[in-house]
Amino acid sequence: MADCLRIAGRDYASRLLVGTGKYRDFDETRAAVDASGTQIVTVAVRRTNIGQDAGEPSLLEALPPNQFTILPNTAGCYDAAAAVRTLKLARELLGASLVKLEVLGDEKTLFPDVVQTLAAARELVADGFDVMAYTSDDPIVARELENIGCAAVMPLASLIGSGMGIVNPHNLRIIIENAQVPVIVDAGVGTVSDAAIAMELGCDGVLMNTAIAKARMPVRMAAAMRLAVEAGREAYLAGRMTRQDYAAAPSSPTAGIIGK
Repeated sequence: MADCLRIAGRDYASRLLVGTGKYRDFDETRAAVDASGTQIVTVAVRRTNIGQDAGEPSLLEALPPNQFTILPNTAGCYDAAAAVRTLKLARELLGASLVKLEVLGDEKTLFPDVVQTLAAARELVADGFDVMAYTSDDPIVARELENIGCAAVMPLASLIGSGMGIVNPHNLRIIIENAQVPVIVDAGVGTVSDAAIAMELGCDGVLMNTAIAKARMPVRMAAAMRLAVEAGREAYLAGRMTRQDYAAAPSSPTAGIIGK
């Protein structure tokens, strides 16, 4: 597969990862996921039924695991012990080891608690999990998560649900330049230009939920995000022109004209 996203030994054609919360119902969730073209959908185990509540509607009926990679996450966990316990439950339900670790440190801002994240990551990796770790945009923390053995690092663009876009591209660039595992921007994407910029910076992928689910037309926004991620990736691979204060030559030069 050409230019694929490889995570934990598996290749994906799509570089857009999508959350499944905040939609009107499971039908809208499925329609948005289809429009996004994603192959990886993340699920908050503590908030969404994926089989732990027998007799209740399950998200897996709308998004079957044989069609998508279901990425359980620990949204709502505020310490390492709760996160580890939640992901062990998810592994029992799904029979898969690929997980998204998310340990929050503050109920108001939902800023990640990197100390608890590192502790949980160590325990999960030692237990055989393939961990994609949500974290701050601190390059040192990202490096430590990689050293622990995480399958991907997921620095925030800005705070969860804020839609503020990428507030510190310089830190993201440092993380990208030094990482040997995929770097997936997670949280803060508000619109298509944010996603495109993340990909132009060299991120391996983008994960989002609120930007799609809370758009006026979620399915249409999902389709737009798909195009943005694809365009940003193509621009990154093509390489942008060098920035300069002014052009040394006109864009339509008289020299070098064919026939002269």
